[in-house]
This record gives sequence, C-alpha cells and structure tokens, in this order.
Amino acid sequence: MVRKAAPLSGWPWENLGIFKYFLPFAQEGINKHIEEAILRADRDGVKVISLAALNKMLTLSTERFHKIQKEATLDCQSYLVQVTKYQAARNCKTWIVGKWITPRQQWWAPKGTHFHQFVVPILSFRRDCTYGDLAAMKLPDDVQGLGSCEYTMDRGVVHACHAGGVVHLLEGWDHHEVGAIDVDRIDLVWNAALKHGLKPVSRLTK
Repeated sequence: MVRKAAPLSGWPWENLGIFKYFLPFAQEGINKHIEEAILRADRDGVKVISLAALNKMLTLSTERFHKIQKEATLDCQSYLVQVTKYQAARNCKTWIVGKWITPRQQWWAPKGTHFHQFVVPILSFRRDCTYGDLAAMKLPDDVQGLGSCEYTMDRGVVHACHAGGVVHLLEGWDHHEVGAIDVDRIDLVWNAALKHGLKPVSRLTK
C-alpha cells in the first residue's frame, strides 16, 4: 500500500533562507510570506494548515518562557533559566539553543556542556562538549509524494515538526496544527506516529 502525504513544496520554509528567521528586520516580510501561503492554500481548498517550527517561532518572549517554565514540576522549575547573553550561561552545563550559535559564542559554555538543539543545527565545534541532534523521524519506506527538502537530514528523514504535519494528515485530524505545542497531546501524537510506521532518529555526537 502506497501512502501519500500532501506536498510541502511552495511553502515559506522552501522560499526563504533559514538565516532570515533570525534577523529582526525580516520578521514583517516572513509574516507576509506565511500569510500569502495560507491564503493560497485556502483558495486551493486546503482544510488543515500545519506550520513547521521556524514558522511557529519568530521570538521567545519572557512571557512565553515563564509559561514554559510553569509547565515543569515545581521542583524542576528553578533549573530552567532564560538568558539574553551567552555570558550569563557560563556556569550552565546544559544549553537548550533554538538559534544559530557561533563557535565564539559556544566558548562561554563550560567544559562538559551538552547542547540541546532544536529548530536549527548547531556546528559541533567544541571537542570537550557534546551535541544532541535535531529531533527527527524516519518515514516509512512506502511514503511517496512528500515534496519537502530537509537540508540537514538523510533521505527519508524529516524534522520532527514536519513529521507532526504528516501524522496530522494520516490521522485525518481537522484542527490547524499551528502555534505552541499542546503538551497534553504529546503522547497522543507520538503513539500515532509510531502506529503509522514513523521511527525516531536520534544519536549523541561529540
């Protein structure tokens, strides 16, 4: 049986350079591209929209951070610290990074730090640190018609945000998959992904 996923070609993440997402002055233009893509999809009869991570993000506000922090248990909330300068994290040995980070900026991390990366890959520069992979999933071998280029992934492997869109389609869910992650649905989506044959791809690199 051949499964077909809706093509992702023509959407903002293909037409815009990834680096533009991190330029403050580019925000208006990116939002315009996203709006145009959604309106075009609506004209074409698309009923459900699924946005990838960069299109859901533009900046992490202090208000948003506090909301994320409160999602952790009380005994763990103090371990989540938002920093606006890399120097402020020089004593933290676990970095969660969602933007480009230069080798020079990485030097603020102490020896033995682990970099958790999401949204964009981090250059593995420090030999005395470890780097996690971007969250990704391997699609079943019989999937066809997925018009998306994953610039850092192997063939048949997609970023987790794109895998979420595929699962959304396969499950026939009728709500838009946009905005912040609904933590109450994580197990539901995860189990659905496994049911459809998607497999997690993860390894620890040095």
